[in-house]
Amino acid sequence: MKDNLIPEVIPNWVNGSECLAGSGDTIDKISPVNGRRICGLTRSAADDIKKAVAAAQTAQPAWAGLTPVERGEQIYRITRLMREEQENFATIIATETGMAFSAALGETGAAIAQGEFMAGEGRRLYGGTTTSAVQDKYAMTVRQPVGVAGLIIAANTPIANIAWKVFPALICGNAAVLKAAEDTPATAWYFGRIAQRAGLPAGVLNIVQGAGDEAGAALVEHPEVGVVSFTGSTAVGRHIAAVAGERLARVSLELGGKNPLLVCDDADLECALKWTLLSAFSNAGQRCAAASRILVFDTVYDRFRELLVRGAEALRVGPGDEDDYGPVINQRQLNNMLAVVERAKRNGATVLTGGHRLIDDTHAAGCYLAPTLIEGVGPQDEISTTELFGPVACLYRVENFSTALQLANASPYGLTACIHTRSIHRATEFTQKVQAGVAVINAGTYGSEPHMPFGGFKQSGNGTREPGTEALNVYSELKAIYTNIDSGAL
Repeated sequence: MKDNLIPEVIPNWVNGSECLAGSGDTIDKISPVNGRRICGLTRSAADDIKKAVAAAQTAQPAWAGLTPVERGEQIYRITRLMREEQENFATIIATETGMAFSAALGETGAAIAQGEFMAGEGRRLYGGTTTSAVQDKYAMTVRQPVGVAGLIIAANTPIANIAWKVFPALICGNAAVLKAAEDTPATAWYFGRIAQRAGLPAGVLNIVQGAGDEAGAALVEHPEVGVVSFTGSTAVGRHIAAVAGERLARVSLELGGKNPLLVCDDADLECALKWTLLSAFSNAGQRCAAASRILVFDTVYDRFRELLVRGAEALRVGPGDEDDYGPVINQRQLNNMLAVVERAKRNGATVLTGGHRLIDDTHAAGCYLAPTLIEGVGPQDEISTTELFGPVACLYRVENFSTALQLANASPYGLTACIHTRSIHRATEFTQKVQAGVAVINAGTYGSEPHMPFGGFKQSGNGTREPGTEALNVYSELKAIYTNIDSGAL
């Protein structure tokens, strides 16, 4: 890694310039790969957030005054520089998360694709026209910006999470304050540097570092932040909705999941095995769309369980391109997962493989959890209803399609779901009846594309969708316009 890619202390970007928190305090960013300090990040407090919001407020009218096409051209300039800097982004992401370089490179490519798609929306920022019941009266709708957007992201896919929020917020004419994830501060900082190099006007995008309960909370509470978009846990999302709701701010929440992957008795088991392993364990299971509940028909359960256990035990764990997944993001997350697994064991669950931290010489200093498969848990047990955000999946034996669908829906979450079957009848019924925002046939529970909406039912969100064109509904106000003419003046 180039020595100058990650600074000693990650600063904020406010009004086009780098700056530290007013207090001068910092937080250490620790590598999940080896436990060493990577850098510090400035510890922003309420006063620092106020400065960032004030800069956004000042910059927003002129930014909104550009045509959507002009805003799209500026976003496209950012994506061009991101493509030029793709390897640097991947290096930073791999360093911060422990993700393999190749995976980080792919994630950066996906973020670029998101930016290119949203840049194009500048030419398609559609409103609509309709008829009126009144003679000489014409009706139409137009989109207008909300104002200042407060964006709070998670660390699991850091540059993709940035792209999903920043680009739609900006194309709609808002200025933004992005609160970076504590575990991936350098990725957000580097994105800010690219935006400045691309000529984004000062104050249009401000990036603040710090703790969620300090910097993030201050952003949510700020009376001039018109829309808050958050990706993270359901518990935090619920709190954000309550706080922002007090002042009637718009809120978009993309929250957790306990996503079911159903393997029917007519499934291609090799295909199902491949996608189950990827859905449960890629990116160390740190996806809101990860498959953590594997539902298998009784007649193929024993065979598929054997294949799955063997496949999980063959996974290579480490930060390299030759590995299948890397560490979880921090020690706190690792400890939480281990505690939940231990409680499940005490309640009678059987750990088929894994369930422990890797403590050999290669892994001992990092936050590595062995690929873990568990059976013998009930649908309402803690481990069945709590998002762990790690390489842990539970197997459930189901009698038939009806009981499988019922179990798939017996969850407080409803983000993504997948079915493996050769039957068009089962596949169609599952995708129509499963309570999830995304339903997939014969692949994995993850893999959203930039032009498609993503979000979930129940405790997986509050009904909004990002990205896709549906994200425009989060970041713009819809105004109805009536024009009345005097036909006698024609």
